[in-house]
Formats: sequence, C-alpha cells, structure tokens
Amino acid sequence: MTKATGEGKGTRESRRGKRRRLSRSQGEDSNKEELSRVRLAPPTRLRKKCAKAQGSNRPSLLDKLRLRLSGGHFRMLNEKLYTCSGNEAFRLFKDEPELFDVYHAGYQEQMSRWPKQPVNIIINWLRSRNSSLIVADFGCGNASLAKAVNNKVFSIDLVPTDPSVIACDMSHTPLESKSIDVAVFCLSLMGIDYPGYLKEANRVLKPSGWLLVAEVRSRFDPNNGGADPDRFAEAVKQLGFTLTSKDFTNKMFVLFFFKKEGGGVSARKQIDWPELKPCLYKRR
Repeated sequence: MTKATGEGKGTRESRRGKRRRLSRSQGEDSNKEELSRVRLAPPTRLRKKCAKAQGSNRPSLLDKLRLRLSGGHFRMLNEKLYTCSGNEAFRLFKDEPELFDVYHAGYQEQMSRWPKQPVNIIINWLRSRNSSLIVADFGCGNASLAKAVNNKVFSIDLVPTDPSVIACDMSHTPLESKSIDVAVFCLSLMGIDYPGYLKEANRVLKPSGWLLVAEVRSRFDPNNGGADPDRFAEAVKQLGFTLTSKDFTNKMFVLFFFKKEGGGVSARKQIDWPELKPCLYKRR
C-alpha cells in the first residue's frame, strides 16, 4: 500500500513536472514569438517614419531658406504699401510685377492663419442679394470674390493677376461715374492716401449704392494706436454715406456697411480723415 501510494505520488509529481515543463516550453515559444514582434516593430515604424520624412511634402533646407527669404520680402513690401501713396505702389509693381506675386504669396500665408476670412462674409452678403448688382472690388488680389458670385464684378488691383483684373491706382480707375451698385474694400485701404480710394468709390457708386469696408481690427483699436472707428465712420458719412451697420465681433477684422445718400457730396469737400496705422507683421 505504501509502495503503491509512493508510486502514485511519484507519478502525479512526474505528470505535474511534465505539465510545468510543457507550459514553460509553450511559454518560451510564446515569449519568443512576442519578442520577435517587439524586435521587428521599431525598425518597421522607423522605416515608415523615414519614408514619410523623405517624402515630397517635407521642405528641404533650401526650401526653408527660400520661405524665410520670401517671408522677409513680404514684410518689406507690406510695410512699403502701408507707408507710400497708391501711385507709388502702382509704379513699383508696374516696374517689377514679380514683386506682386511675392507679396500675395505672403499675404495668403498670413490669411491661412485666420479662422474666418472677411471676403467670405462679403461673398455671402452679395449672394443674399440680387445678382444683378454690379460690383467693384478695390484691391481684389486673385479676384476670388468675382469667381465666387454671379454678379458682374470689376476686379481692380495694382497688377493684373488674372486677365479680368484692371490694373491701376485705385484712386483713379477707368470706371464710369455712377455705374456701380456695390464698392468693396476688403483689407485694401493701404497707403497714406487711402481717402482717395473712398472718394473714387463715391464717384463710381450709383445713388443708394453700397460701400463695404473690411479692415484689420488693430487699425481701429484706439487703445493700441489705431484709429477711432467712430471718427472713421463720421468721415465716410461726410463723404455722403450713411452707416447702416458695423461688425466688431471678429477678433481679426472689422466690417463697415455704408449706403450712399442720393448723389453723394463733392470730392473737394474738406474732410477730417483719421490716420490708419500700418498693419505690420512681426518676424516669426
């Protein structure tokens, strides 16, 4: 009995040991398989990362230098446009039209950081009205407004970036007097003689025509050297307009909506125009 019990015990221990060895062996195989996956994963991820890094979307050092140089040129041109007359700006780009491409590339890069674009608000405003309204887009850039609405739009800027764009000093356009229903200035009241642009808008607008002005908010922040928005609105009203509404809800820009009263007033009238400070971009 004792022997049989011992043999039974030994047999059970033998079986347990075999199971432990088998389990250990299976565990080692499982660990080896898991280890192989762990060892393979980092190089695979690294190759994918390297492949992505070497893709065409990653700018090279030369590209980065070009972008930095382009950014510097944009800031210089931007400052120039804010501190010279419209005629000077027109002559500058007429002599070197490639500079306009540099400027607008930098401008678009700056605009891409804005959560909302003022031109889109103006586009929606036009779409909500009769498409028979004739529009003059002063400082049209790439004529995005004209491409987004069904209205007839005269796109005006210093350089013709599109065959439809009229290149001229915005204070002296070839448009006929009282031929326009809506005049738009979207971030384009640049230059020390900006009142001349608004006087030209007054000339070409029909009686009861609309004047829409969107500008960088800091230019109308008296607490930081900007103009008093009420003083600006009063000056436009003296030109012969009524302020129908203004929108200061956006942190990046402000919007003024004016309507022309009758035939407006003479461009010779002396008006106390506020100075609009330049909108200068800091180097990043």
